[in-house]
Amino acid sequence: MRYPASEKLEIIRTVEASHLPVKRTLAMLGIPSSTYYDWYARWVEGGLDALADQSPRPKSVWNRIPDEVRRDVVEFALEHEDLTARELAVRYTDEKRCFVSESSAYRILKAEDLIAAPAHVVIRAADEFRDKTVRPNELWQTDFTYLKVIGWGWFYLSTI
Repeated sequence: MRYPASEKLEIIRTVEASHLPVKRTLAMLGIPSSTYYDWYARWVEGGLDALADQSPRPKSVWNRIPDEVRRDVVEFALEHEDLTARELAVRYTDEKRCFVSESSAYRILKAEDLIAAPAHVVIRAADEFRDKTVRPNELWQTDFTYLKVIGWGWFYLSTI
């Protein structure tokens, strides 16, 4: 459960003022001792502000692409609009001598809204055949299935 900084400070003061041992007081409050001692150390070091919840994200990511490289990739993409993200990553690496993976190039371009969605062609099923049959055996259909037989190989099953 998350506690606001004011409640954390109140818990610290309650434990300090209690005549019971710390471990027993914390057990009655339902707070793990490691959590309490973490709060206490932060309070001693930085006061009430240090007890506020902190972002769980790291402040820096070790493999984050620098902002200047991101801007350069976007500028490069605008100069070469005809290239896909994959082609752009390869050409950028070749010309600028700075490696950017294909997936990173795609994410950078997508964040800048430079990736165009593919044009989806919707083909609907027809209600009837375009070339109507007039006699039997004029229109056939077939299907192939591959069956693997262990210790032998593949069999091809064709249905008509």
